[in-house]
Amino acid sequence: MRKLSLKELNRLNNQEFKSLEKHNLVIILDNVRSALNVGSAFRTADAFALAHIYLCGITAKPPHREILKTAIGASQTVDWTYVNDVIDAVKTCKENGFTILGAEQTSESVLLQDYPINKEKRYALVMGNEVSGISDSVLPLLDACLEIPQFGTKHSLNVSVATGILVWDIFSKMKY
Repeated sequence: MRKLSLKELNRLNNQEFKSLEKHNLVIILDNVRSALNVGSAFRTADAFALAHIYLCGITAKPPHREILKTAIGASQTVDWTYVNDVIDAVKTCKENGFTILGAEQTSESVLLQDYPINKEKRYALVMGNEVSGISDSVLPLLDACLEIPQFGTKHSLNVSVATGILVWDIFSKMKY
């Protein structure tokens, strides 16, 4: 066994990535306070060729030193929009036919493994603030709330880790 070289990985260049057909999933970052988490979301969106990222509220925007550090160029390949109010981003996605999924522990959340994904639908995944989660004003607009099962003493995961888990689960259920 050996590690593959960068050349053997056949990575797309920025222009090829921009012209690539993107998957039916966008990320909405709701007041994510850590620019490192934002950069990680960009990197995840690039890895899975997601359609877009919405940066809302206090969420940092490129070019920000910490975003650039963790995104390692993905903030230049993934399309993004800054929207001051997360409600506007969610409503825009709803108006464009997206099913709105939130990552939150609520009285009506569905365990991630139990939520069915329809490959024909478009999804927007709302990821909340590291301390307070998704804004309360967004909860009524969600079509479903997904919860990652956890078995330890903590009741949450870092937003970048949770984003990766949720995107992978949705992506794998779409069976690309």
